[in-house]
Amino acid sequence: MFVCGVANAAEFETKAKSAFLIDYDSGVEIVAKNADTLMPPSSMIKLMTLAVLFDELKAGNITMDTRFPVGENADYNRPEWYPASKICLVAGQTISVRDLVLGLIVLSGGDASVVVAEQLAGTEMAFTAKMTEKARSIGMEQSTFGNASGLPDPNNLMTSRELAILAEHLISDYPDIYPMFATKRFEFKEHKTDWCREWGRTHTLNYNKLLFNMRGADGLKTGHTNDGGYGMVASAKVGGRRLIGVINGFHGKGHEALANEMKKLLEFGFANTISKVFFQPGDVVVDIPVWYGRRATVPATVAKPFAITTNKEIGTKNVRVLARFNDPVAAPVYAGDEIGQLIAEQNGRVVATAPLVAKDKVGKTQFLGRAIKNIKVMFGWE
Repeated sequence: MFVCGVANAAEFETKAKSAFLIDYDSGVEIVAKNADTLMPPSSMIKLMTLAVLFDELKAGNITMDTRFPVGENADYNRPEWYPASKICLVAGQTISVRDLVLGLIVLSGGDASVVVAEQLAGTEMAFTAKMTEKARSIGMEQSTFGNASGLPDPNNLMTSRELAILAEHLISDYPDIYPMFATKRFEFKEHKTDWCREWGRTHTLNYNKLLFNMRGADGLKTGHTNDGGYGMVASAKVGGRRLIGVINGFHGKGHEALANEMKKLLEFGFANTISKVFFQPGDVVVDIPVWYGRRATVPATVAKPFAITTNKEIGTKNVRVLARFNDPVAAPVYAGDEIGQLIAEQNGRVVATAPLVAKDKVGKTQFLGRAIKNIKVMFGWE
């Protein structure tokens, strides 16, 4: 969907190097500060690791109860895991996919990302190719990946805009899994050493402190490195409306300060803008005539919610929604085919456009049916 930014929105001020805020339904930008600047994402990169894993779950190749083996590269005794966030795994043990997902979301387990990478691709380096392929498939054209954990690597680079694209994808494409991002506490029950059991007792709370201090917050992921500062991809749903925010390069005092900055960003969006949804996927926008079709018309709908977002002072008055399409459309038509365009105008200004897509399949008539159709047209009977 093509969207326009919010007109005359007040400027949001933040000390973060980059900040980005969008309305989930309309896709309209509310805040954009260095949104297209490539920056180290630190542990926010694990959202892509999870996306690749979720595809395997969605395809039915694995279940939440499937158990993955832990290799040497994920063993907590390796020096790279001493200062890093982890579940505290030991080579040779196995771990369920459910615990890996929660370990990645709540504990930001770098060791968990290595387990996922090696199981799904053989090596972490091979897994980064899967991450890149996944990124490109959902419209993330700039992001690059050097590992699955977010540990410092020159190839780990993402923009705030593309992190928001990834968040939107996780929310919309995995509705049965996404609620796990709101998990506030996770205690791993299968530690294999006394040191890990003791470590695990004090590491159970989600690093995403926004879950604890903002109504409606339900995800997604934080990140931190000494050089890059703090970052967060977040989402909150208030009054039926969802916003997605991204902050990166924030040099505050810990995750609490990061959460407060994100809360300020999201509350700015809710306080200063308003949205209206006109059509949801599956709603029939218009019935379009079909030429040589087994049915006279095909219902047109939208693939994603069609909505607008405006400054509260402007509101959603004087908006008209237009459907443009060829009349008739030629058969055959398949469900999902783009057969027109939906346009929202406010005070003569285009504020959103989106494809109209066929809701159903309409087959093409056989030769005799087409001949009868031509005769009717010739004699003005149709």
